[in-house]
Amino acid sequence: MHKAYIGIGTNIEPRMERMEQALIALGQFGMLARKSSLYETAPVGFTEQPDFVNAVVLLETELELPEVHEALKLLEKQLGRTDRPRWHEREIDFDILFFDDIIVDSPKLIVPHAEVQNRAFVLVPMNEIANDLRHPVLQKTVAELLDELSFDTKSIHPIPGNV
Repeated sequence: MHKAYIGIGTNIEPRMERMEQALIALGQFGMLARKSSLYETAPVGFTEQPDFVNAVVLLETELELPEVHEALKLLEKQLGRTDRPRWHEREIDFDILFFDDIIVDSPKLIVPHAEVQNRAFVLVPMNEIANDLRHPVLQKTVAELLDELSFDTKSIHPIPGNV
């Protein structure tokens, strides 16, 4: 079984229903072994848009990395994602954050995700479910990366009742 850490986000209403649909749909690719709380987070990059709901899950799957990547892109479309400029609204967004200890740097896919160490909206929920996971390139744990983050984590709030 492979361990895939997947970041999930949406900021287009109905956000909670979209997250629920995404979590249910991910189950078709394996077992959701862990799921963080849901967090409301301020947008990054283009800030003139609604806040996001974000979470991180651990998917245990028999699928190989390219299969998971393709399956997630197809699932985004099935769940209503439309093409928009970078940093803009998302009906749903899946990012492969880590996949086992695999390191890939290709035009189609970068794993670990290239920005994981810079994104509080990823590291805060990831720290909840895998604080001792070691980044295979940076050789630091998720907890260490979060401690080093200069971003203001006060813009990230757990959503009550969604643990």
